[in-house]
Amino acid sequence: MTRYLVVNADDFGYAAGVNAGIIAAHEQGVVLSTSLMVDMPRAAEAAALAKHYPGLGVGLHFTATDQTGPLLDLMDVAAVAKELLRQYQRCTELLGRLPTHLDSHHHVHLRKELKPFFIEWAGERGLHLRDGGVSLYNGGFYGQWYDEEWIPHHAPEFISLNNLEKLLDALPEGVTELACHPAYVTPDLESSYAAEREIELATLLNPRLLEVLRELNIIVINFTHLPTIEEQKYVAA
Repeated sequence: MTRYLVVNADDFGYAAGVNAGIIAAHEQGVVLSTSLMVDMPRAAEAAALAKHYPGLGVGLHFTATDQTGPLLDLMDVAAVAKELLRQYQRCTELLGRLPTHLDSHHHVHLRKELKPFFIEWAGERGLHLRDGGVSLYNGGFYGQWYDEEWIPHHAPEFISLNNLEKLLDALPEGVTELACHPAYVTPDLESSYAAEREIELATLLNPRLLEVLRELNIIVINFTHLPTIEEQKYVAA
């Protein structure tokens, strides 16, 4: 079975440098998927950019938390459902088309009290859900680690080309989603994960990366290709 890879850039719309970094990584041919934060100041700019790049799949990066904590009661499924629908509709409005997939800021959709709801909600709309069972999720390309008190520590070695090669070499058969956060650091980027984004971008723009993917026979796709892959499996069976 073939190994397929979706390199998905989170936080589209978060800042000007995030938008520019994601587009640069897309133009390089590695990032074919991204997730839009619809309420951020640069969301409209991001959606406008996406219209010039039809090969870039854009999903919804549902946001119910920020750096200070939850923005709503995450134990209230009805409240989460209402907010999710609002952001989904806003995403569709901005893009002028339906989003290709669904994930969430700080992975709130994977909380045990919310995951069943998200699986059902995404399934009803034909949306791919991150770590929802269709593809494997790999979060190993991330330049920080957290200690027992949840204090972040800088770890640029995790987002080096060498480490990314190791992650790619170990990919299983089937479809894997690899999350990333490429960006240029601009004044409007207020984040505890900032300098690391430029390191990620440099790694994703390294010409050697495309060679590695070819050598490993890994096919880079976005989530719009999943039905086609499933059809190929069916025919092969």
